Amino acid sequence: MKRIPCMEAVVSVLESEGVDTVFGIPGAAILPLYAALQHSSIRHITVRHEEGGTHAADGWSRVTGNVGVCIGTSGPAGTNMITGLYTALADSIPMICITGQAERGKLHQESFQAVDIVEIARPVTKWSVQLKEPAQAPWVFREAFRIARSGRPGPVLIDLPIDVQRGTCLYDPELDAPFPVEVPEPTPSAVRAAVDMLARAERPLILAGGGVIIGDATAELRSLAEHLQVPVQVTLMGKGAFPENHPLFAGMAGIQTQTRWGNAAFLESDLVLAVGARFGDRHTGDLEVYRKGRTFIHVDIEPTQIGRVFEPDLGVVGHAQPTLAAMAAEARHRTKPQRAGRWPRRVEELRDTMARRDDFDDVPIKPPRVFREINEFYGSDTTFVTAIGLYQIWSGQFQRTFLPRRYLVCGQAGPLGWEIPAAMGVKCAFPDREVVAVVGDYSFQFLMEEIAVAAQYRIPFVIVMINNEYLGLIRQAEIPYDMNFAVDLHYGEGGIDHVKLMEAFGCPARRIESPGDLAGALAWASAESAREQLPVLVEVMVEREANAAMGRSLDTIKEFEPLPRLAHAVDWSD
Repeated sequence: MKRIPCMEAVVSVLESEGVDTVFGIPGAAILPLYAALQHSSIRHITVRHEEGGTHAADGWSRVTGNVGVCIGTSGPAGTNMITGLYTALADSIPMICITGQAERGKLHQESFQAVDIVEIARPVTKWSVQLKEPAQAPWVFREAFRIARSGRPGPVLIDLPIDVQRGTCLYDPELDAPFPVEVPEPTPSAVRAAVDMLARAERPLILAGGGVIIGDATAELRSLAEHLQVPVQVTLMGKGAFPENHPLFAGMAGIQTQTRWGNAAFLESDLVLAVGARFGDRHTGDLEVYRKGRTFIHVDIEPTQIGRVFEPDLGVVGHAQPTLAAMAAEARHRTKPQRAGRWPRRVEELRDTMARRDDFDDVPIKPPRVFREINEFYGSDTTFVTAIGLYQIWSGQFQRTFLPRRYLVCGQAGPLGWEIPAAMGVKCAFPDREVVAVVGDYSFQFLMEEIAVAAQYRIPFVIVMINNEYLGLIRQAEIPYDMNFAVDLHYGEGGIDHVKLMEAFGCPARRIESPGDLAGALAWASAESAREQLPVLVEVMVEREANAAMGRSLDTIKEFEPLPRLAHAVDWSD
């Protein structure tokens, strides 16, 4: 076996694991890895901030399903990555962050930029490890990819002391391959029990979480739902798991990102089959109201996730894809395909009578009108990226999604600034796909330096900014406290002119103040971005006091008259 620089072995592992693009910033303590990387097939995108690099790797991972990679040097490079690691851990995104480090013998001497990044990162990673010996290099990286992909996916941090990076190891890539990843299958008895419970339910719902998308289980979900004619709801992370124009689509329940008719349908349900959902508090609201009157089946790949928020009536441990496939097979074995009964028709009635209005012609522009135009202009294959704030809430309420991995959102962590670098990662993964970042004015400013990266590398995408001129979500949250403190970022009063900012980066931009101009502006941005191969901004000025649903929607919505008691929803006879 040939002895080679251990960093060349690492790069060989990255290539064989399917990594074609990495994001990072070189520095003195990580240069041996960069020296090996320069002779590889891997494209390196030099970002302006390590947090931006992690979010770009995150976006690349979400849209490809593979493990994203971000690289930085020692000290603050690693600490700058912590927010990105936390975001990936919270949303189950497989990612590897690689940091340089001072020499092993200097770590206890307060060497320049020497910090114990392994311990700092441990709470926000699945595995945080420092490479101790050059001979371990290929195997530590192989294990990192396995851990990142296994079970509930998540991030790994690998810290590389520079003296270790300079070492050599015995390695032959022809004799090596990615480690297998276990795909846990449910027990047959649990599958039968779940199908039994579905059969007894009169008003069942399937709740598709992000795990359905991560597990590439959307086809199996649709097969089960259509065979039994069970309506399907999605969580925010599950948007795209089920097409929103499907007759069985039942909306979204929640306290912020939700549909009114989805909340109403949920309140009328008597059983919920939740697959790959973690019952986040922005979805459930008051647990007593959320659980009252309904039975829960919880399917999750991570055993300790079951019972974490509340105890389900049945827990099923298994990967979403084989579990839904097994349930569909069991249902097909027991019964012929079902026709839509009274319960699916009731859900359709709620959808037809409780949809929120979005056809406003007001000036200033009302946010629902923005998303109406977005829905009408962009095709189903467009990939949308959005982060956190009022604009995310409006997006969840009004944007329609039809395909998996086309609606990307940072769910639990909610870091401002996520959208721009994440959109770059998506576009690097799929250069021919249209990518749209829906941003808020304040969030945009968190990592706006990454626009320079997109301009430098000619990474084109459209940015739709919902600008209400100040910290709208924070002000909305302050209302119960009868205060308006420190929300004084006003457009035109010391704030940023986003159009001029984009132009300073060499990128086109327009500001829109009339709803009649929205469609034309989106068409212009799409064409201009493709022609110039640059990010293009459409800044939409919306009313300052525009509000979004806050508080406990599930327990404040008016109760709807329930259906009369039904016979069993499914005919199990031959």
